[in-house]
Amino acid sequence: MKYQYLFLLPLLLSLLACNSQNTTTEADTQARKPNVVIIFTDDQGYQDVGVFGSPDIKTPNLDQMASEGLKLTDFYAAQAVCSASRAALLTGCYPNRVGIHGALMPDAKTALNPSETTMAEMLKANGYATAAYGKWHLGDEPEYMPNQQGFDDYFGIPYSNDMWPLHPQQGPVFNFGPLPLYDNTEVIDTLEDQSMLTTQITERSVAFIEDNKDKPFFLYVAHPQPHVPLFVSDKFKGKSERGLYGDVIMEIDWSVGQIMESLKSNGLDENTLVIFTSDNGPWLSYGEHAGSALPLREGKGTALEGGQREPCIIRYPAKLEAGVTIDVPLMTIDILPTVAALTGSSLPDKKIDGKNMWSVLTGESEESPHEAYFFYYKTNELHGVRYGDWKLYFPHTYRSLNGREGRDDGLPIDYEQLNFDGIALYNLREDISETNNVADEHPEVVEKIKALADEMRKELGDRLTGVEGSEVRPAARVE
Repeated sequence: MKYQYLFLLPLLLSLLACNSQNTTTEADTQARKPNVVIIFTDDQGYQDVGVFGSPDIKTPNLDQMASEGLKLTDFYAAQAVCSASRAALLTGCYPNRVGIHGALMPDAKTALNPSETTMAEMLKANGYATAAYGKWHLGDEPEYMPNQQGFDDYFGIPYSNDMWPLHPQQGPVFNFGPLPLYDNTEVIDTLEDQSMLTTQITERSVAFIEDNKDKPFFLYVAHPQPHVPLFVSDKFKGKSERGLYGDVIMEIDWSVGQIMESLKSNGLDENTLVIFTSDNGPWLSYGEHAGSALPLREGKGTALEGGQREPCIIRYPAKLEAGVTIDVPLMTIDILPTVAALTGSSLPDKKIDGKNMWSVLTGESEESPHEAYFFYYKTNELHGVRYGDWKLYFPHTYRSLNGREGRDDGLPIDYEQLNFDGIALYNLREDISETNNVADEHPEVVEKIKALADEMRKELGDRLTGVEGSEVRPAARVE
């Protein structure tokens, strides 16, 4: 009688084998390194996202991303201008440390030094596929372009989208020749009409996810918009309540939605860290073609809050809680060491400034990984320092519209040059708009921040005080 069930043995063995395969697959999924997606816009204001208070621009995909992840209210770009900000993101260093200042012009004699380790190089050494789509702006000679800085695949423009001869009614005129569009190392087009560029970048991003769904990947999406001149596809033209600028932000939001949908449809959603932020605040002199940093003070090109505090949303369902707001100060320099820790990648050999912010993102800590953040501007001038809830400014000159409103036709108006004549101290928790200088009431805070600044000047220097930094590394010099 006991042998009458032998005919079931092959079926039982098959079921056991199948279960074993499923268990292995689940284990492999759990052990797989997380994918990393960074979406980095250009000149987007703090208020230009629905969940950050936009009164007239709808961003349903970014709002959903925030509801499923983290909203960071006190997140900073490392400098309030294009190239320097991007150098900080990709190297984990204050841009002054790696010798990148301001915005590099076409045919610039300066570039990000290949001796620096970019986030792409760090991850590529750990088995990641890497891609950069959009604006590069860290050197446009072949040896300094993305394919030579750790990215397997590149599609985009080498510098800002206004660096070509524009029609006078569209914006500033730079006589640098046609705006080139690159596919890896080859120029495939010259762009006079950029209205499809956001769509092309998005399609390339989705294709990269599809092509690399079976391996860990790093995707860097650096949208050239909403930097002027503004361009939008017919899909969103005239669709917002905020004119052309609002249309552009709506298309960027659509792009975020397309990338998130691709991650979900390929089963990568849970195990992918997605970060959305911008390189600096709005270019206010462009009036209605610029964004809004409200309730922050000033915009792009200043160390004031409107120049460097950016909307930031982070989503990683496998590890981070949903619907959490974090008001701890953090900065783009902290992204690289955080990604290194999450992916088990080796940090660069050279000194970096960023620190792992993971314990803040998970809620394990409510303390910034830094005692202070230092706000330099493009001529290597130390303008300000954030220390806890405090922001201190040293005497310096900054640009401002001084209460004037810009035009509505895409043409800029001139800035005025204003001064901080003495030390100014603001409590950002109580005074986010930086209107009430309380330096006289808190001399002990002023002295503490001055001491911190003196220590950083020894490393990075400060043109305002004539200090030469001892730990500044040179950018690449193009012959």
